[in-house]
Amino acid sequence: QVQLVESGGGLVQAGGSLRLSCAASGRTFSRYAMGWFRQAPGKKREFVAAINRSGRSTNYADSVKGRFTISRDNAKSTVLLQMNSLRPEDTAVYYCAADLNSDYDVGYWGRGTQVTVSS
Repeated sequence: QVQLVESGGGLVQAGGSLRLSCAASGRTFSRYAMGWFRQAPGKKREFVAAINRSGRSTNYADSVKGRFTISRDNAKSTVLLQMNSLRPEDTAVYYCAADLNSDYDVGYWGRGTQVTVSS
């Protein structure tokens, strides 16, 4: 069992930056691929970024490539999402996810943190 708690969301102007953090419980954090997803009002939840167990391999949705960076610290059981050059269309609830497979099926979800980007 893994519990995930997100933090770092908030309100920011377009062009600004935010850093989301996800703290995981348990001693098995390093066994899981981790990721971030988001869900905007009236839309389906969508993939944002993923990172493998070692942190050496990452993948991003086309919409955030070059602007967002995912990283992890296995010693601290934490995964981060650095978001730069934010756009109003990035407004969503952002969810931390653990135990991703190659199809981005998710084993564990956090409760989410709201990110709002004003124009």
